[in-house]
Amino acid sequence: MRLVEHQAEALDLRTTPVHLGRGSRARPVEGFAWDPEVLQAYTAAVAADGAEGRMVMIFDGEGPGDHWESHPAGDELVVCLTGSVTVTREVDGVSDQVVLGPGEATVNPAGVWHAVDMEGPASLLSVTATLGTDHRPRSGTRPAGDLGTTSPEEGA
Repeated sequence: MRLVEHQAEALDLRTTPVHLGRGSRARPVEGFAWDPEVLQAYTAAVAADGAEGRMVMIFDGEGPGDHWESHPAGDELVVCLTGSVTVTREVDGVSDQVVLGPGEATVNPAGVWHAVDMEGPASLLSVTATLGTDHRPRSGTRPAGDLGTTSPEEGA
């Protein structure tokens, strides 16, 4: 995994996310993968951006999401590109749902546990505050364990 300073070719945001950092910098993340070692290397490479760092990525999928997540360092923007996406949020034991169609978006506030379900084939774009992000397996309709926010040391 490495951050690319200048990218001359087109990027596929499905495989190569872009890190937005301090100083209005946008750097592709070459060799990114949802692997603990790669995530640790990414976290170390962007640590200087602190809570200001964001990851921009496109996700394609179908069906219910397999995890809950929370981003204590900042808000997350979720944009439906194709299909239909349902975002479920859980705050103090109360859940709400937002259904998005193409071109529609929602903001998951900092520290709020949320899950994403894709109704049929769908694509979404996310702009995520990555510092301290926490994931929990999805069982039933609520996040397991404490519904509070986590400290940055606990996230990926």
